[in-house]
Amino acid sequence: MQPAYRRILLKLSGEALAGEKDTGFCIDEQVLMPLCRSIARMVEMGVEVAVVCGGGNIWRGRAVPEMERTRADQAGMLATVINALALQDGLIRSGVKAELFTAFEVGPVSRRYRRPDADEVLSSGGVALLAAGTGSPFFSTDTTAALRAAELSVDAILMAKTIDGVYTADPKKDPTATLIPEITASEALAKRLGVMDAAAMALCMDNHITIRVFAMDPLENLIRVVCGENLGSTVIA
Repeated sequence: MQPAYRRILLKLSGEALAGEKDTGFCIDEQVLMPLCRSIARMVEMGVEVAVVCGGGNIWRGRAVPEMERTRADQAGMLATVINALALQDGLIRSGVKAELFTAFEVGPVSRRYRRPDADEVLSSGGVALLAAGTGSPFFSTDTTAALRAAELSVDAILMAKTIDGVYTADPKKDPTATLIPEITASEALAKRLGVMDAAAMALCMDNHITIRVFAMDPLENLIRVVCGENLGSTVIA
């Protein structure tokens, strides 16, 4: 199988790292390591991989509505750093060089994000883990993914989700919802289909970034999508 993309940004949800079993832990090793091995396969195929992971398995600010929004968002940024550290460790154990970059200083834990540094890691065959959001409150990890994708000139954003693509409605709530194999970003935004938030979608449209939306389970989907297989939904900028 030959990759269809030279450089991609993989957007993961934090919840995906927790798995489906109620283990009492935020990160399930039985999910983490197979995921890291799949990313390692992409790297072995010559694909340059940047990763943005959410933090919802650890913290969701809306769960504490009385908390001041800026502090709640800062807690969420730190949650993404924890997930990125777990991914970094799993990737290194899988034989891949992985560098953790954060949008603000986190002492000895990571490197402060600079586009040239992350670009160098990608070009040298390493995985760039991009954590701590944009460094500012009121911006989601979707927006972070779109921003970093634009900065790093990726060919596509790969969004690995718990559902297998973009639907006409929420398939978990509406049994009549149907999969949309292909749609433009402007249409998805106008119809409020929930691919990404409005700020993230606008960034993708302005920078002509294609978004591939697909189910993370089974993990083989990662390889199938990166090789250009018609799987899930494609959102065209």
